[in-house]
Amino acid sequence: MSDLITELLPRCIFPPPGTPVSCAVSGGADSMALMVLAVKHGLCVTAHHINHSLRHDSDDDVQLIAPLAKRLDIELVVQRVSVGHGANLEARARSARYGALPLDVMTGHTADDQAETILINLMRGAATQGLSAMAPSVSRPLLQLRRADTHALCTALEISVVHDYTNDDPSFLRNNIRHNLLPIMNDMSQRDLVPILTRAANIMRDDNELLEILAGALDPTDAVALTSAPLALARRALRAWLSDPYPPDHATIERILLVANGARLACDIGGGREIRRSKQRLVLGFVR
Repeated sequence: MSDLITELLPRCIFPPPGTPVSCAVSGGADSMALMVLAVKHGLCVTAHHINHSLRHDSDDDVQLIAPLAKRLDIELVVQRVSVGHGANLEARARSARYGALPLDVMTGHTADDQAETILINLMRGAATQGLSAMAPSVSRPLLQLRRADTHALCTALEISVVHDYTNDDPSFLRNNIRHNLLPIMNDMSQRDLVPILTRAANIMRDDNELLEILAGALDPTDAVALTSAPLALARRALRAWLSDPYPPDHATIERILLVANGARLACDIGGGREIRRSKQRLVLGFVR
């Protein structure tokens, strides 16, 4: 057991021992392992469990979490949120969950979750930023661990974990990727693609950070500078300028670039707003 802890802890991104932290704990192997590793690292842990009441047996989850919290001598905070069944269930449940959790909460996302996120974002048409997926940080300290690692730890410690049967439902995109798409891709490539996907995300994140710095030096309202800049930087500068809170889509950015180079006088960017070119400047205003 000590050997497994010794192996896993250096791959985790934890703050210094003694730091007070909050851990989101669903009762699954990833979050239960997160609690254990955080305590073994010497952190002052408070566990937070959110009951979405979406499963008929969801009230039973805490019966597995509470004994481990007691065994680790940490506080357990339990909250219930209301999420009705219907469209966009995953997104609405996530929003309700994070709305109830502390802002600096740690989650038990692993490299396997990272690979799934990359594929989800790719399907949604994401570019470099989206394909960078989740940045390793103290908020996601287990991103360098595999799902097999967290299960192995729970098995070694004889920790009973929650089996959320909704995670088996292929009607949810992430589940379909996890249980169907990734195994097929692994078989086709004859390799485990999770390390390859996560490595690609790390490279794209570095590239994205550099491009963001370069784009930050560009004035997106200066039509001449915008049209003279590399296209990648011009697009980024416009997205940063017009994010409210979400950036414009690709088609909108392309229309704005046509205004910047003088091919169009103005363009609609949605929300009753438009971009016009006046005296070599781009001006944001309301549609006339």
